[in-house]
Amino acid sequence: MSDTKLGTAPHRKGLTRRQKRRLSRGIQYAVFLAAVIAFAVSADWDRLQNQFAQADIADQMFPDVITLALKNTVLYTVSGFVVGLLLGMVIALMRLSSVGPYRWFAGVYIEIFRGLPALLIFIFIGVAVPLAFPGTEIIGGTYGKVALALGLVAAAYMAETIRAGIQAVPKGQMEAARSLGFSPARAMISIIIPQAFRIILPPLTNELVLLFKDSSLVLFLGVTLEERELSKYGRDLASTTANSTPILVAGLCYLLVTIPLGFVVRRMEAKAQEAVK
Repeated sequence: MSDTKLGTAPHRKGLTRRQKRRLSRGIQYAVFLAAVIAFAVSADWDRLQNQFAQADIADQMFPDVITLALKNTVLYTVSGFVVGLLLGMVIALMRLSSVGPYRWFAGVYIEIFRGLPALLIFIFIGVAVPLAFPGTEIIGGTYGKVALALGLVAAAYMAETIRAGIQAVPKGQMEAARSLGFSPARAMISIIIPQAFRIILPPLTNELVLLFKDSSLVLFLGVTLEERELSKYGRDLASTTANSTPILVAGLCYLLVTIPLGFVVRRMEAKAQEAVK
């Protein structure tokens, strides 16, 4: 007797959920591969090579692109990061303060410097400050101006990151420190802040990567030949040679720093997640 006569529905064979996922993933891979092939076939590689990959022009950039441009970029970034970290720590503590004016000032600072483009901050430091205070010079010359401009921008983001890290430390840590005779300030410096930094180390490293790229705005301060960073160095040579190879080489130099930093961030985030588990 057939299944139909018994009143049971015939068995239908269909794709399982796992098979559907595999099929969907395979279609996505096929579409992506087709797009890559179409791009590779339709692109004019000879023109691209002539404009962006001239070996003789790239050779002319070395070693100055490393010993001068990359070195200045790293110096600008590190100095801005240090200023931003110190100022961000102060702003974060003011944000957490029980004193109203401190909290208000920190809140206004964060909203203003997070909302303004970094370009406007560089223009303000390079133009408005000399006009407002004639005859005054920022310590460190161009390096000091870049450190201040980058630090002012970075501090707004770092302050919120540090504040979140401090608040993520269990309150029992402060209570335990106070029970051992620590003052609130000493407990914060010796117990809370070190634990907070272990939590926020990955996002702070991300901020370092962003500052490394923002250092290209130094050109708006008017730098000398010896103070050029990667972007300015690449643009100047591109204008001189009427070729974009220097810009490509400068971009590759950025990747020499940002890719390892990105790998470090991912490793730290993975370790932090393992520690939580």
